[in-house]
Amino acid sequence: MSATERPARRRLDAARLERAVDGFARLRLLVVGDVVLDEYLWGDVDRVSPEAPVPVVHVTRDGVALGGAGNVVRNVVALGARCAFCSVVGDDGAGRRVIDLLKDLGVDPAGVVVVEGRPTTRKTRVVARTQQIVRFDRETEEPIARAASRRLVEAIGRAIPEADGVVLEDYGKGALAPHVLAAAMRRFRDAGLFVAVDPKSVLAPFRGASLVKPNLREAESLSGLRVRTRADLARAAERIRRRIGGGAVAITRGSDGIALFSGGLDAADAREGLDVRTARREVFDVQGAGDTTIAALVLALRAGASWLEAAVIANAAAGVVVGKTGTATASAEELKAALPAAVAAAEAGLAARRAGDAPIAPRRRAPAAGARRKA
Repeated sequence: MSATERPARRRLDAARLERAVDGFARLRLLVVGDVVLDEYLWGDVDRVSPEAPVPVVHVTRDGVALGGAGNVVRNVVALGARCAFCSVVGDDGAGRRVIDLLKDLGVDPAGVVVVEGRPTTRKTRVVARTQQIVRFDRETEEPIARAASRRLVEAIGRAIPEADGVVLEDYGKGALAPHVLAAAMRRFRDAGLFVAVDPKSVLAPFRGASLVKPNLREAESLSGLRVRTRADLARAAERIRRRIGGGAVAITRGSDGIALFSGGLDAADAREGLDVRTARREVFDVQGAGDTTIAALVLALRAGASWLEAAVIANAAAGVVVGKTGTATASAEELKAALPAAVAAAEAGLAARRAGDAPIAPRRRAPAAGARRKA
Protein backbone atom coordinates (compact mmCIF):
# COMPACT_ATOMS: atom_id res chain seq x y z
CA MET A 1 0.00 0.00 0.00
CA SER A 2 1.45 3.37 -0.98
CA ALA A 3 1.94 6.33 1.35
CA THR A 4 -0.95 8.15 -0.28
CA GLU A 5 -3.32 5.21 0.28
CA ARG A 6 -2.30 4.36 3.84
CA PRO A 7 -4.53 5.68 6.67
CA ALA A 8 -2.98 8.56 8.60
CA ARG A 9 -0.88 7.54 11.60
CA ARG A 10 -2.27 9.11 14.76
CA ARG A 11 0.89 8.59 16.85
CA LEU A 12 3.60 10.89 15.62
CA ASP A 13 7.26 9.97 15.96
CA ALA A 14 9.80 12.74 15.33
CA ALA A 15 12.50 10.17 14.54
CA ARG A 16 10.32 8.60 11.85
CA LEU A 17 9.66 12.04 10.39
CA GLU A 18 13.41 12.72 10.33
CA ARG A 19 13.91 9.51 8.36
CA ALA A 20 11.34 10.72 5.84
CA VAL A 21 13.29 13.97 5.48
CA ASP A 22 16.47 11.95 4.92
CA GLY A 23 14.59 10.19 2.13
CA PHE A 24 14.22 13.43 0.19
CA ALA A 25 17.73 12.93 -1.19
CA ARG A 26 16.50 9.91 -3.17
CA LEU A 27 13.77 11.87 -4.93
CA ARG A 28 13.49 13.97 -8.06
CA LEU A 29 10.50 16.27 -8.53
CA LEU A 30 9.32 17.91 -11.71
CA VAL A 31 8.10 21.48 -11.18
CA VAL A 32 6.07 23.15 -13.93
CA GLY A 33 4.66 26.66 -13.83
CA ASP A 34 5.14 30.41 -13.94
CA VAL A 35 8.60 31.59 -12.97
CA VAL A 36 9.16 35.04 -11.50
CA LEU A 37 12.40 36.96 -11.10
CA ASP A 38 12.16 38.50 -7.62
CA GLU A 39 14.30 41.62 -7.34
CA TYR A 40 14.97 43.38 -4.03
CA LEU A 41 16.24 46.78 -3.00
CA TRP A 42 16.97 46.98 0.73
CA GLY A 43 17.66 50.18 2.61
CA ASP A 44 16.81 52.61 5.38
CA VAL A 45 14.30 55.43 5.67
CA ASP A 46 15.13 58.50 7.76
CA ARG A 47 13.33 61.30 5.94
CA VAL A 48 10.42 62.24 3.69
CA SER A 49 11.00 63.53 0.18
CA PRO A 50 10.63 67.32 -0.26
CA GLU A 51 9.16 66.62 -3.71
CA ALA A 52 6.20 64.56 -2.51
CA PRO A 53 4.94 63.02 0.77
CA VAL A 54 6.79 59.75 0.24
CA PRO A 55 9.64 58.13 2.17
CA VAL A 56 13.17 58.38 0.79
CA VAL A 57 14.85 54.96 0.84
CA HIS A 58 18.62 54.99 1.06
CA VAL A 59 19.47 51.75 -0.75
CA THR A 60 22.21 49.78 0.97
CA ARG A 61 22.05 46.52 -0.98
CA ASP A 62 20.15 44.68 -3.67
CA GLY A 63 19.57 41.12 -4.77
CA VAL A 64 17.61 38.72 -6.96
CA ALA A 65 16.00 35.34 -6.39
CA LEU A 66 13.83 32.84 -8.21
CA GLY A 67 10.19 33.42 -7.38
CA GLY A 68 6.85 31.90 -8.34
CA ALA A 69 7.34 28.32 -9.46
CA GLY A 70 11.07 29.02 -9.27
CA ASN A 71 10.74 29.34 -5.51
CA VAL A 72 9.31 25.82 -5.34
CA VAL A 73 12.43 24.69 -7.22
CA ARG A 74 14.62 26.50 -4.69
CA ASN A 75 12.81 24.79 -1.82
CA VAL A 76 13.00 21.32 -3.38
CA VAL A 77 16.76 21.72 -3.81
CA ALA A 78 17.27 23.25 -0.35
CA LEU A 79 15.42 20.30 1.20
CA GLY A 80 17.93 17.94 -0.39
CA ALA A 81 16.05 16.57 -3.42
CA ARG A 82 16.80 16.88 -7.11
CA CYS A 83 14.58 18.92 -9.39
CA ALA A 84 13.65 19.35 -13.04
CA PHE A 85 11.99 22.61 -14.04
CA CYS A 86 9.80 23.49 -17.01
CA SER A 87 8.68 27.08 -17.54
CA VAL A 88 8.76 30.05 -19.91
CA VAL A 89 10.88 33.21 -19.93
CA GLY A 90 11.36 36.07 -22.36
CA ASP A 91 14.42 36.67 -24.51
CA ASP A 92 15.59 39.43 -22.19
CA GLY A 93 18.02 40.18 -19.40
CA ALA A 94 15.60 38.97 -16.72
CA GLY A 95 15.11 35.67 -18.53
CA ARG A 96 18.85 35.16 -18.79
CA ARG A 97 19.18 35.88 -15.09
CA VAL A 98 16.54 33.22 -14.33
CA ILE A 99 18.55 30.69 -16.30
CA ASP A 100 21.76 31.67 -14.49
CA LEU A 101 20.05 31.30 -11.10
CA LEU A 102 18.86 27.81 -12.04
CA LYS A 103 22.40 26.85 -13.01
CA ASP A 104 23.64 28.18 -9.67
CA LEU A 105 21.19 25.78 -7.97
CA GLY A 106 22.47 22.87 -10.04
CA VAL A 107 19.16 22.67 -11.95
CA ASP A 108 19.35 22.04 -15.69
CA PRO A 109 17.61 24.98 -17.47
CA ALA A 110 16.94 22.90 -20.60
CA GLY A 111 13.24 22.76 -19.71
CA VAL A 112 12.89 26.56 -19.70
CA VAL A 113 11.45 27.76 -23.01
CA VAL A 114 12.70 31.16 -24.22
CA VAL A 115 10.01 33.10 -26.09
CA GLU A 116 11.05 36.07 -28.19
CA GLY A 117 8.94 39.19 -27.63
CA ARG A 118 7.48 37.97 -24.34
CA PRO A 119 8.63 39.68 -21.11
CA THR A 120 9.97 37.65 -18.22
CA THR A 121 7.83 38.24 -15.14
CA ARG A 122 9.72 40.54 -12.74
CA LYS A 123 8.66 41.80 -9.33
CA THR A 124 10.86 44.48 -7.81
CA ARG A 125 10.38 45.11 -4.10
CA VAL A 126 11.72 48.05 -2.13
CA VAL A 127 12.22 47.03 1.51
CA ALA A 128 13.12 49.41 4.34
CA ARG A 129 13.99 47.88 7.72
CA THR A 130 12.19 44.61 6.81
CA GLN A 131 9.03 46.53 5.78
CA GLN A 132 8.07 46.38 2.10
CA ILE A 133 7.46 49.94 0.88
CA VAL A 134 6.41 49.37 -2.72
CA ARG A 135 6.49 46.71 -5.44
CA PHE A 136 6.91 47.18 -9.20
CA ASP A 137 5.55 44.43 -11.49
CA ARG A 138 6.60 43.90 -15.11
CA GLU A 139 4.73 41.01 -16.70
CA THR A 140 2.09 39.71 -19.05
CA GLU A 141 -0.77 37.38 -18.19
CA GLU A 142 -1.39 36.31 -21.80
CA PRO A 143 -1.29 32.52 -22.33
CA ILE A 144 1.76 31.43 -24.27
CA ALA A 145 1.27 30.89 -28.01
CA ARG A 146 0.87 27.47 -29.61
CA ALA A 147 4.47 27.24 -30.81
CA ALA A 148 5.83 27.92 -27.31
CA SER A 149 3.22 25.54 -25.85
CA ARG A 150 4.46 22.70 -28.03
CA ARG A 151 8.05 23.32 -26.93
CA LEU A 152 7.02 23.41 -23.28
CA VAL A 153 5.04 20.16 -23.56
CA GLU A 154 8.03 18.52 -25.26
CA ALA A 155 10.27 19.66 -22.38
CA ILE A 156 7.78 18.24 -19.86
CA GLY A 157 7.74 14.94 -21.74
CA ARG A 158 11.53 14.70 -21.58
CA ALA A 159 11.49 15.24 -17.80
CA ILE A 160 8.74 12.74 -16.94
CA PRO A 161 10.74 9.45 -17.03
CA GLU A 162 13.00 10.46 -14.12
CA ALA A 163 10.32 12.20 -12.02
CA ASP A 164 9.02 10.80 -8.74
CA GLY A 165 6.26 13.40 -8.59
CA VAL A 166 5.04 16.64 -10.15
CA VAL A 167 4.22 20.07 -8.74
CA LEU A 168 2.14 22.40 -10.93
CA GLU A 169 2.41 26.05 -9.84
CA ASP A 170 -0.19 28.36 -11.36
CA TYR A 171 0.53 32.05 -10.83
CA GLY A 172 -1.69 33.08 -13.73
CA LYS A 173 1.15 34.40 -15.88
CA GLY A 174 0.39 32.28 -18.94
CA ALA A 175 2.83 29.36 -18.78
CA LEU A 176 0.10 26.88 -17.80
CA ALA A 177 -2.03 27.62 -20.83
CA PRO A 178 -5.06 25.33 -21.35
CA HIS A 179 -3.44 23.43 -24.24
CA VAL A 180 -0.27 22.92 -22.14
CA LEU A 181 -2.22 21.55 -19.19
CA ALA A 182 -4.38 19.26 -21.32
CA ALA A 183 -1.33 17.61 -22.89
CA ALA A 184 0.71 17.57 -19.66
CA MET A 185 -2.05 16.04 -17.50
CA ARG A 186 -2.52 13.32 -20.10
CA ARG A 187 1.17 12.46 -19.98
CA PHE A 188 1.29 12.51 -16.19
CA ARG A 189 -1.69 10.18 -16.04
CA ASP A 190 -0.13 7.78 -18.55
CA ALA A 191 3.09 7.75 -16.49
CA GLY A 192 1.19 7.14 -13.23
CA LEU A 193 2.77 10.17 -11.56
CA PHE A 194 1.65 11.82 -8.33
CA VAL A 195 0.56 15.35 -9.34
CA ALA A 196 0.19 18.18 -6.82
CA VAL A 197 -1.36 21.49 -7.83
CA ASP A 198 -1.05 24.94 -6.30
CA PRO A 199 -3.95 26.65 -8.14
CA LYS A 200 -4.77 30.30 -8.70
CA SER A 201 -8.34 30.60 -9.94
CA VAL A 202 -9.49 27.51 -11.88
CA LEU A 203 -9.65 23.75 -11.26
CA ALA A 204 -11.05 22.16 -14.41
CA PRO A 205 -7.69 21.83 -16.24
CA PHE A 206 -6.23 19.99 -13.23
CA ARG A 207 -8.84 17.23 -13.09
CA GLY A 208 -7.12 13.99 -12.18
CA ALA A 209 -4.59 15.65 -9.86
CA SER A 210 -3.54 13.71 -6.76
CA LEU A 211 -3.48 16.76 -4.50
CA VAL A 212 -4.66 20.38 -4.59
CA LYS A 213 -3.17 22.83 -2.07
CA PRO A 214 -5.07 26.13 -1.89
CA ASN A 215 -4.90 28.57 0.97
CA LEU A 216 -8.14 29.56 2.71
CA ARG A 217 -8.96 32.47 0.41
CA GLU A 218 -8.24 30.35 -2.66
CA ALA A 219 -10.41 27.53 -1.29
CA GLU A 220 -13.34 29.94 -1.04
CA SER A 221 -12.76 31.18 -4.59
CA LEU A 222 -12.27 27.71 -6.09
CA SER A 223 -15.32 26.22 -4.33
CA GLY A 224 -17.58 29.25 -4.65
CA LEU A 225 -18.44 28.95 -0.94
CA ARG A 226 -17.89 31.35 1.94
CA VAL A 227 -16.06 29.66 4.79
CA ARG A 228 -17.23 30.85 8.19
CA THR A 229 -17.53 27.58 10.11
CA ARG A 230 -15.70 24.26 10.24
CA ALA A 231 -18.62 22.67 8.38
CA ASP A 232 -18.23 25.30 5.63
CA LEU A 233 -14.59 24.34 5.29
CA ALA A 234 -15.48 20.66 4.88
CA ARG A 235 -18.12 21.50 2.25
CA ALA A 236 -15.66 23.69 0.33
CA ALA A 237 -13.05 20.93 0.38
CA GLU A 238 -15.56 18.32 -0.79
CA ARG A 239 -16.60 20.52 -3.69
CA ILE A 240 -12.97 21.01 -4.67
CA ARG A 241 -12.35 17.25 -4.42
CA ARG A 242 -15.28 16.53 -6.72
CA ARG A 243 -14.04 19.08 -9.25
CA ILE A 244 -10.61 17.46 -9.46
CA GLY A 245 -11.99 13.93 -9.58
CA GLY A 246 -11.52 12.81 -5.98
CA GLY A 247 -7.93 13.77 -5.21
CA ALA A 248 -6.77 15.06 -1.84
CA VAL A 249 -7.18 18.66 -0.68
CA ALA A 250 -4.79 20.36 1.74
CA ILE A 251 -6.02 23.81 2.76
CA THR A 252 -3.35 25.96 4.36
CA ARG A 253 -4.72 28.18 7.11
CA GLY A 254 -1.78 30.31 8.14
CA SER A 255 -1.04 30.06 11.84
CA ASP A 256 -3.84 27.46 12.19
CA GLY A 257 -1.84 24.96 10.10
CA ILE A 258 -3.26 22.66 7.43
CA ALA A 259 -6.72 21.09 7.03
CA LEU A 260 -6.43 17.75 5.22
CA PHE A 261 -9.19 16.04 3.24
CA SER A 262 -8.06 12.79 1.65
CA GLY A 263 -9.12 9.25 0.93
CA GLY A 264 -5.83 8.25 2.58
CA LEU A 265 -7.27 9.25 5.97
CA ASP A 266 -9.70 7.42 8.23
CA ALA A 267 -13.26 7.56 6.92
CA ALA A 268 -14.44 10.30 9.29
CA ASP A 269 -11.32 12.40 8.72
CA ALA A 270 -11.63 12.05 4.94
CA ARG A 271 -15.15 13.47 5.18
CA GLU A 272 -14.75 16.07 7.94
CA GLY A 273 -11.08 16.85 7.45
CA LEU A 274 -8.10 16.50 9.74
CA ASP A 275 -6.74 19.71 11.25
CA VAL A 276 -2.97 19.62 11.63
CA ARG A 277 -1.96 22.50 13.85
CA THR A 278 1.39 24.21 13.51
CA ALA A 279 3.78 25.57 16.13
CA ARG A 280 3.54 29.28 16.84
CA ARG A 281 6.48 31.20 15.39
CA GLU A 282 7.60 34.80 15.29
CA VAL A 283 6.68 35.83 11.75
CA PHE A 284 8.94 38.15 9.78
CA ASP A 285 7.72 37.47 6.22
CA VAL A 286 5.08 35.10 4.80
CA GLN A 287 6.26 35.59 1.23
CA GLY A 288 6.76 32.24 -0.48
CA ALA A 289 5.72 30.13 2.52
CA GLY A 290 3.11 28.35 0.41
CA ASP A 291 5.83 27.31 -2.05
CA THR A 292 7.77 25.80 0.83
CA THR A 293 4.64 24.02 2.05
CA ILE A 294 3.86 22.28 -1.22
CA ALA A 295 7.50 21.29 -1.80
CA ALA A 296 7.80 19.72 1.65
CA LEU A 297 4.35 18.13 1.50
CA VAL A 298 4.99 16.37 -1.81
CA LEU A 299 8.52 15.30 -0.90
CA ALA A 300 7.30 13.85 2.40
CA LEU A 301 4.51 11.89 0.72
CA ARG A 302 6.84 10.52 -1.94
CA ALA A 303 9.36 9.60 0.79
CA GLY A 304 6.76 7.35 2.42
CA ALA A 305 5.18 9.60 5.05
CA SER A 306 1.46 9.33 5.80
CA TRP A 307 -0.80 12.30 5.08
CA LEU A 308 -0.68 13.38 8.71
CA GLU A 309 3.10 13.04 8.88
CA ALA A 310 3.54 14.92 5.61
CA ALA A 311 1.38 17.78 6.88
CA VAL A 312 3.45 18.02 10.06
CA ILE A 313 6.64 18.13 7.99
CA ALA A 314 5.16 20.80 5.71
CA ASN A 315 4.07 22.89 8.70
CA ALA A 316 7.58 22.68 10.15
CA ALA A 317 9.20 23.74 6.86
CA ALA A 318 6.84 26.69 6.43
CA GLY A 319 7.49 27.71 10.02
CA VAL A 320 11.21 27.96 9.23
CA VAL A 321 10.77 30.27 6.25
CA VAL A 322 8.28 32.68 7.85
CA GLY A 323 10.98 33.40 10.41
CA LYS A 324 13.19 34.79 7.62
CA THR A 325 12.95 37.94 5.51
CA GLY A 326 12.27 37.78 1.78
CA THR A 327 11.67 34.77 -0.45
CA ALA A 328 13.36 32.16 1.74
CA THR A 329 13.92 28.41 1.84
CA ALA A 330 14.27 25.78 4.55
CA SER A 331 17.18 23.37 4.56
CA ALA A 332 16.78 19.73 5.56
CA GLU A 333 18.71 20.41 8.79
CA GLU A 334 16.56 23.44 9.66
CA LEU A 335 13.47 21.35 8.98
CA LYS A 336 14.65 18.55 11.27
CA ALA A 337 15.33 21.05 14.05
CA ALA A 338 11.76 22.37 13.73
CA LEU A 339 10.10 18.94 13.81
CA PRO A 340 9.76 18.43 17.60
CA ALA A 341 7.76 21.66 17.99
CA ALA A 342 5.65 20.80 14.94
CA VAL A 343 4.92 17.32 16.30
CA ALA A 344 3.94 18.73 19.70
CA ALA A 345 1.58 21.26 18.10
CA ALA A 346 -0.05 18.63 15.89
CA GLU A 347 -0.53 16.20 18.78
CA ALA A 348 -2.03 18.95 20.94
CA GLY A 349 -4.48 19.72 18.15
CA LEU A 350 -5.48 16.09 17.75
CA ALA A 351 -5.97 15.75 21.50
CA ALA A 352 -8.10 18.90 21.57
CA ARG A 353 -10.26 17.52 18.79
CA ARG A 354 -10.77 14.24 20.65
CA ALA A 355 -11.71 16.23 23.76
CA GLY A 356 -14.25 18.16 21.70
CA ASP A 357 -12.72 21.61 22.22
CA ALA A 358 -10.99 22.15 18.87
CA PRO A 359 -11.81 25.38 17.00
CA ILE A 360 -15.02 25.06 15.02
CA ALA A 361 -14.22 27.89 12.61
CA PRO A 362 -11.13 28.97 10.68
CA ARG A 363 -9.78 31.95 12.58
CA ARG A 364 -9.28 35.07 10.47
CA ARG A 365 -5.95 36.69 11.17
CA ALA A 366 -2.84 37.84 9.38
CA PRO A 367 -1.45 34.98 7.26
CA ALA A 368 1.49 33.01 8.60
CA ALA A 369 3.12 29.68 7.86
CA GLY A 370 1.83 28.06 4.69
CA ALA A 371 -0.14 31.12 3.62
CA ARG A 372 0.56 33.46 0.81
CA ARG A 373 -1.47 35.33 -1.72
CA LYS A 374 -0.52 34.83 -5.34
CA ALA A 375 0.04 38.05 -7.26
